[in-house]
Amino acid sequence: MADPRSGHRRALSLPVGLVLTAALGFLPGVATAGPLEKQERATPVAAAGPQLSYVVNTTPSRAAVNRVKKAVVRAGGTVVASHRRIGVVVAHAATPGFARTMRAVEGVQSAGATRTAPLRSASSLQVGRPEKVEERRSGAAVRAARAAGKEPMEELQWDLAAVKADRAARIDPGSRDVTVAVIDTGVDDTHPDLAPNFSAAQSANCVGGTADTKAGAWRPYDADEDYHGTHVAGEIAAARNGVGVAGVAPGVKVSSIKVSEAETSLFYAESVVCAFMFAAEHDVEITNNSYYVDPWLFNCEDHPDQRAIAEAVGRAARYAEGRGVLNVASAGNSNADLAADSLDDDSSPNDSTPADREIDPDSCPDVPAQLPGVVTVGATGAQGLKSYYSNYGLGQIDVAAPGGDKYQSPRKPAEDGRILSTMPGGDYAYLQGTSMAGPHVAGVAALVKSRHPDAGPEEVRRMLTAQADNPGCPSGRYDPDGDGERDAVCTGTRRLNSFYGAGVVDALDAVTR
Repeated sequence: MADPRSGHRRALSLPVGLVLTAALGFLPGVATAGPLEKQERATPVAAAGPQLSYVVNTTPSRAAVNRVKKAVVRAGGTVVASHRRIGVVVAHAATPGFARTMRAVEGVQSAGATRTAPLRSASSLQVGRPEKVEERRSGAAVRAARAAGKEPMEELQWDLAAVKADRAARIDPGSRDVTVAVIDTGVDDTHPDLAPNFSAAQSANCVGGTADTKAGAWRPYDADEDYHGTHVAGEIAAARNGVGVAGVAPGVKVSSIKVSEAETSLFYAESVVCAFMFAAEHDVEITNNSYYVDPWLFNCEDHPDQRAIAEAVGRAARYAEGRGVLNVASAGNSNADLAADSLDDDSSPNDSTPADREIDPDSCPDVPAQLPGVVTVGATGAQGLKSYYSNYGLGQIDVAAPGGDKYQSPRKPAEDGRILSTMPGGDYAYLQGTSMAGPHVAGVAALVKSRHPDAGPEEVRRMLTAQADNPGCPSGRYDPDGDGERDAVCTGTRRLNSFYGAGVVDALDAVTR
């Protein structure tokens, strides 16, 4: 199976393309996730092993959580966070056998290390301050764009027309009562296309498992490396303000919940749990999740650490859904059939030394994409075909959306088959990946929620699928790279199939039905 990681290490996009700067007139220039009880610390003990982070899952009650916290301290660990409403405790420990000890505690249902590499020092997790770059454009270009009712670079955004978002925006750009939280590498909220719609009150840095809401904590650590979340945010809600590009839902709000660690850009379970809980407690309507939880590409039930990771993240996602949040996730970039009898994984664990393994998809979900209730998104290219890299699978893909495909050329004036969106520092760039497909679905879901404010997550999900346009399986051999070899087999019907699920989401239907 192809390497699911991108040039950006963990987020589900493929390497960056052209940064659009001078050529187009642009010159670069603690809230808690649920109630957190007071932290408890152990009496110092000699560290006999690497310091790791753990999740311990128990009954969601005050008594059970308190019992686990005391057991953590007795075992030589430190309580980092406790989410009583879902029965998840996050702990750090260097004690050998710590997870086994916790599994033996009364009421503990699963416990495991969230990583195979030692914890990094706190100094590596300082907040980055992206440089805001002034955009220089001629007054004539601004006036021409406004006269046409388009953004200056919108003609390069073939993806908006593919989901009818350009037509939808003329009817209803979305409500400011709806917020989409980007759970990712951070968002540069100073970008001129994002600042008008950014919600700082619903943003945080959840790296490590606790929510830091200090001003700017949600921004990328490194503007050159941690660009992924900013690109995703622009696809969802870049404002129609006469600047740059437009988002699928340019009238809704977007927030940032940062979960990727500095330098490695890895997304660990404790951070993702914090993010779902924070979204649930801060009135977010939709979350976008363009990643998989590290270090395992799939988390298998018969592996105690992986079972604990899937359980902890699953509880947090379900809690968010119960609080009215629709969770949208990207399906992955391995061109893998997620409905196959078995899959090869040669990339896990990706924080130490990967080893080849064969997994059963029925008992080894991709987290969060294959969690119950999550909308799982496949990617399409400019010609409407499944993107060459996109994972697929009958019953595994809910809907599809443009994620870009270098082999599928768009109609002119757009020339690049990837997705154009915002970058830190006021820039713009092309990316491709299911990471780009997910935000299109999150944006359309935000439009559905805007039109139907009383609709719950499951109802919004049903409307997304009912309104989707399904092209059906390709009539000929699926060979996007043109090498003469069939690269994937589409199964199912015109209404529901393995490439597109229920179909490509439709923004125009979202605002008119």
